[in-house]
Amino acid sequence: MTRMRSTTLMPNLPGTGAKSGIEKSITATGVLAVLLAGCAATLTAQTPLPLPTSVTLPKSSVSGPQDAGVRAHTYLQFLGSGSEFTGKPNFYGPPFGPGLFYETPASIACIYGLQPAVAGCNPYSAFANPNGGRKAIAIVDAYDNPNIVFDMQIFIGQFGVPAVNPTSFIVVYAPPGGTAPGSCSGPATRPPPAAGTGWDIEASLDVQYAHAMAPLANLYLVEAQSNLDNDLYCAVSLASSIVAANGGGEVSMSWGGPEDPTEIANDGVFTKPNVVYFASTGDGPGTQYPSVSPNVVAVGGTTLSRNHTTGNFRFENTWQSGGGGISLYESRPGYQSSIAALVGTQRGVPDISAVANPFTGVWVFNSSFVGFPAWFIVGGTSVASPVMAGITNAAGNFYASSRMELSKLYTDPATDFTDITYGVCGPFQGDVAASGWDLCTGRGSPNGYLGK
Repeated sequence: MTRMRSTTLMPNLPGTGAKSGIEKSITATGVLAVLLAGCAATLTAQTPLPLPTSVTLPKSSVSGPQDAGVRAHTYLQFLGSGSEFTGKPNFYGPPFGPGLFYETPASIACIYGLQPAVAGCNPYSAFANPNGGRKAIAIVDAYDNPNIVFDMQIFIGQFGVPAVNPTSFIVVYAPPGGTAPGSCSGPATRPPPAAGTGWDIEASLDVQYAHAMAPLANLYLVEAQSNLDNDLYCAVSLASSIVAANGGGEVSMSWGGPEDPTEIANDGVFTKPNVVYFASTGDGPGTQYPSVSPNVVAVGGTTLSRNHTTGNFRFENTWQSGGGGISLYESRPGYQSSIAALVGTQRGVPDISAVANPFTGVWVFNSSFVGFPAWFIVGGTSVASPVMAGITNAAGNFYASSRMELSKLYTDPATDFTDITYGVCGPFQGDVAASGWDLCTGRGSPNGYLGK
């Protein structure tokens, strides 16, 4: 039996003293008033914070050869230790500054043409957030983030993103996975806590940026009992049914694992009618499943280069650590016939790409990873998948399957995308961005709502 909790459930809220199981309704305005009480600082009055120079890979993003075909990991990394950006943020726009030119919903909307351009698409001057969206987006992650609504409320208030309510944002507990791919077994209970694992940041990232890109869509976070493939595929099946019941939409998966000879047996999990599936391609050279499934839109990663003095956007290029390549086991689908000369008889990924480099990452709020509320600068192709799912939802075409979505993607004119032609990727950095489709960024990055 599926278990759902509404957005008014706020157990163990950091700094509130709330007890587990107590219902507590908190508006974004109220939460921000608590966090920002007494904060009169402006951007110009702040002391510049040092730029983080190291990348942290949480436990959830560490994978070994033994995980192939057994369990999945996140494609998530963040700058610094996770404890640098706490305390009283700015009232609006980037939570800290000056000089921290990391991405916000509005700066992404500016760069990708989702809103009218502001010169430089600077995070401190671009404030028009994406709009639109309808039907549903479902995010699938492992374990439970008990503070997910709190995290979302802070994010919404900081950036001025439209609010959620108990019917537009719902958390669903998936049952344990069964033996057949995508099957479920037993009752749905609250999954074990994700706090401190990285899966908690993953959930915060996914819902915040899917919602920011398509704020009018109904949003569901479907929490699997664990990161075992069987549990996650059960959660995908449940997410698919929820999206279909809403009239269609998208399922986003910011996780995966090394390819395995048995993976083809799982491809049927991603075929629910009226659902389009998105999956991150990974944060290292080579291919990962489920992004290589022919029934999934594989989303790779890019770098959003900015002038380090002014913060103005310069150009988009490859992310050298972005996943991509030619599948070991999946045959080339018909929609990739136009790139047969590049991939041969096998499936090539990515199909499309978006922001992922942690050094040009996005602001995410999470209150459980380090044990107290904090802002994180997050990267990895975990960012790109929910961003693309949200943009596709807001585009409003709602194709009946991923294959139909991909057929459009591969037959639309080049002007529907921003072709990434600079940079390298792949094993030994041996793949080179080129005009048209390539193994680093696929067809490129979004150019407004075209091609989706």
